[in-house]
Order: sequence, then C-alpha cells, then structure tokens
Amino acid sequence: MGNMVKVGMADMNCCHAPDAITTLGLGSCVGVVLYDSNKKIAGLVHVMLPDSKKINNNENKAKFADTGIDEMIRQVVAAGASRMSLKAKIAGGAQMFAFNCENEMLRVGARNVEAVKAKLFSLRIPIVAEDTGKSYGRTIEFYPETDELLIKAVGKAVYKI
Repeated sequence: MGNMVKVGMADMNCCHAPDAITTLGLGSCVGVVLYDSNKKIAGLVHVMLPDSKKINNNENKAKFADTGIDEMIRQVVAAGASRMSLKAKIAGGAQMFAFNCENEMLRVGARNVEAVKAKLFSLRIPIVAEDTGKSYGRTIEFYPETDELLIKAVGKAVYKI
C-alpha cells in the first residue's frame, strides 16, 4: 500500500499507483477524478463552484468546474497519463439544506454536478461512475491500482464505484 495523497477544498493533485488520493468533506462541492487505467495515474480536483467566468476573484483554477478540469487534465498528462485514455468518476454535489431550493444561489450542489458533466462531455471524457446529489456529505478515496472510488458518508456503509 502506498501513500494517501490529500486534496483540500478548491485544490487538486495527482498520484501514481500504489499511492491513492483522497478529499474530505464533499458537501455541495464535487470531487472529479480523472484517471488513466493503463498508466495507473489519477488526478483529483475538489470543485467548489460551477463557473469561473461569473466570479471576479477567480485565480484559483481548482475552485471552478471549468478551469479546474482543464488544469487537472494538464497535470495528469504532464504526470504521464494519455489524454485519449482519460476517464472520470465523480462524487458530491449534495443539497446540504433541508428546505426546497428554487433559489439558484442555493442550488450550488446541483449546479456543480451539471457544470462538471457538461465540461467532461465537451472534452469527450466519459464518466464511468458517479455518486452525486442527495443530502449528505462524502469523503472519497480513489485507488489507481484498481480504478476503485471509495465513498464514505457518516452513518452509511462504505461503498465503491
């Protein structure tokens, strides 16, 4: 077993097997794993907001679905992954408030998931598996050795996608 590489909020990193990569406490944020099964390389970006173009202070590429995914691709390819072999697994995007949300500002989780999916679709990167929405936070761990994404949520059994 290798090391566990940690990714913070609005952050990103890459790893090679046997290392694994994790991010804690995905609420409305979305964890996007981009990986190359052949090379056993993975990258993880912890996306907080859907669109960098709507925010003035947008230097942090990892914070946004659009710029974060572009930068993550650049980093995993630089680490040795093949751009044509990249696949994605995504998790998070929870609706963390109990009340009914018609207000767009409060639909951050759903908007993050939509933005991530649209960006990956536009880049022709297939989403192999996802665990999104619902009303609880998640911690995820991705293992490039097996391509397994472990999802942990308080009070729920750990499961793999």
